[in-house]
Amino acid sequence: MMIVHPRNQHESEVDVLIVGGGFVGNTLAAALAGTGVSSALVDMADLRQAIDAEFDGRSFAVSLSNQRLLAGVGIWAGLAARTAPILDIRISDGPSLMFLHYDHRETGNDPMGFMVENHHLRRAQYERLQASDEVRVFAPDRVERLIRDQYGVSATLRSGAKIWARLVVGADGRGSMVRADAGIATTKWAYDQSGIVCTVRHERHHNHIAHERFLPAGPFAILPLQGDPPASGNRSSLVWTEHSDLTQAVMSLNDDQFMEEVRQRFGNFLGDADLAGPRYVFPLGLQFAQRLSDRRMVLAGDAAHAMHPIAGQGLNMGLRDVAALAEVLVDAERLGQDVGDPQVLERYARWRRFDNTLMLAATDGLNRLFSNDVGPVRLARDLGLAAINHLPPVKRLFMRHAMGLVGNLPRLLRGESLI
Repeated sequence: MMIVHPRNQHESEVDVLIVGGGFVGNTLAAALAGTGVSSALVDMADLRQAIDAEFDGRSFAVSLSNQRLLAGVGIWAGLAARTAPILDIRISDGPSLMFLHYDHRETGNDPMGFMVENHHLRRAQYERLQASDEVRVFAPDRVERLIRDQYGVSATLRSGAKIWARLVVGADGRGSMVRADAGIATTKWAYDQSGIVCTVRHERHHNHIAHERFLPAGPFAILPLQGDPPASGNRSSLVWTEHSDLTQAVMSLNDDQFMEEVRQRFGNFLGDADLAGPRYVFPLGLQFAQRLSDRRMVLAGDAAHAMHPIAGQGLNMGLRDVAALAEVLVDAERLGQDVGDPQVLERYARWRRFDNTLMLAATDGLNRLFSNDVGPVRLARDLGLAAINHLPPVKRLFMRHAMGLVGNLPRLLRGESLI
């Protein structure tokens, strides 16, 4: 990775300009490295700070198919030793005795996914880019002016650097500047919920089981992290969805009071537990762009879609965007096509449109279905969970969806080489 410092006034010409150095933008840059599709990455943050980044409370469930993607683009090698496999998932509806249990052995020997801490993923991505001479990184910097025409994209950065590309990718999050520049409208709404996240250290081994319990305020999840020491299995990520008007009261509790509230909601099946770091809170909402492409521009990740974390699919859907977009661009380059051609961009948009829409609808529907305490509705969903648990073919299909193995998968998600 060649980091271009803001003081170096520089003219660069590449195939793809990636705006946004988050998980999606970094992974796309890594995927394109060595494929013949040159790229430049612009981000407002100093990516080198990932080396010393502290844990911000966030962890992500990476599906099996996206683990294959991260392995295929060279990121997983620096990450594997810091992750925890998800072997089982147990879903329950409040105090109901009916539940849904996913056992990874029902679909083979592979884990259903892996829990990855935010700072470990950022560091692994940075190290992958640092090892590549094929990605030009402009950071910290930002795009001040973007001109798109039939020939290409001209970007002027705050530092004064100028970049010309055949395509710009907006991977710059919910408030995407690239999306706004293209005049693409969004449909969005806020949930009356916030997500409280933290890490807990507990007495008993989590046995690599992810627990999600649906409560009237929203889902409450305890997800297995790598232990400290690694084999101890004594750390988990906690994601507590709560009504927004109660969030401040929860956050104002001292640590002992907070953990008492946790125990009341989830019991003490992991033994004595304490906070292993700060608590963080994030407002929850849904948002999606009405189009994924425009003249010499495409959107990926949160710039294209942002959803409720009820199924832990936000990052996974962004990485699926990466796998599809990288394949479309590399195939176009091999065929001698312009990577910014409208037909090339429409192939990506068409590939991702249904998958994204389905997941947005599913997460929104699940949240509305389970985030209430209406008696008949509660009974119906309890019976539904129990029924799925006793229908092996249906349960295996649901499990394969959770593992990211269903649908028209790009090569990287199948564990195949991009080139």
